[in-house]
Amino acid sequence: MTQFAGDKKKGTSLLGNVERRFINWGIPKVPKPIMSHHLTYVTIFWSAGTILFGWLATKDLVWLHGISVMVFGQWLTDSFDGSLGKFRKQGLVKWGFYMDHLLDFIFQGSLVIAYSFLVDAEWLEFLFLVLLLISSSTMAVSFLSFAATNQFQIAYYGIGPTEIRIGYIALNTFVFFIGTEVFSWGVPVIVALNAVALLVLAVQSSKNIWQIDYDANLDGQPRP
Repeated sequence: MTQFAGDKKKGTSLLGNVERRFINWGIPKVPKPIMSHHLTYVTIFWSAGTILFGWLATKDLVWLHGISVMVFGQWLTDSFDGSLGKFRKQGLVKWGFYMDHLLDFIFQGSLVIAYSFLVDAEWLEFLFLVLLLISSSTMAVSFLSFAATNQFQIAYYGIGPTEIRIGYIALNTFVFFIGTEVFSWGVPVIVALNAVALLVLAVQSSKNIWQIDYDANLDGQPRP
């Protein structure tokens, strides 16, 4: 049986090395009663808080900073949970992969929901639904590719979850100072960029998996 490789990520993000040094420094300092699955489950709190602060931001944009706190907190617990499990030798490799990324998916959706509260135009609300579909499909590409290749990749061209989270925090700060009018042109741009990224990743993954099948030649057919 092929060894499960979900805990071994392929690809490196721009901040990956800095993040890894911080995690290695911090893991031994986590209080002993706290285990990896505790950190994983905290994403439920971060997700609920994100939606709450998004709703509150409809009354006062200062609550966007609350979303930023949720994003930072989710980065912290999400970065530490897997490494803490290895450090404590909990052995929850497959469960950790499953639950961690399921809750990542939920947190991602909570962000889209939170921002959708801040627009009134129906066409912008529709674009947020499209963005949710695209972002969900992008995650699906990573998971389906992993199922076919046993190589799990979430960082592409130097951009990984950490860089994306920084982008969310920067967006919250920008909207706080500029106002929600930025969504009228910003959301279409973000949707377009995400759509292009999804297309590129889907095509690259398809070509890679096709080549794997071609090289394996399980049917024993002659190859040109």
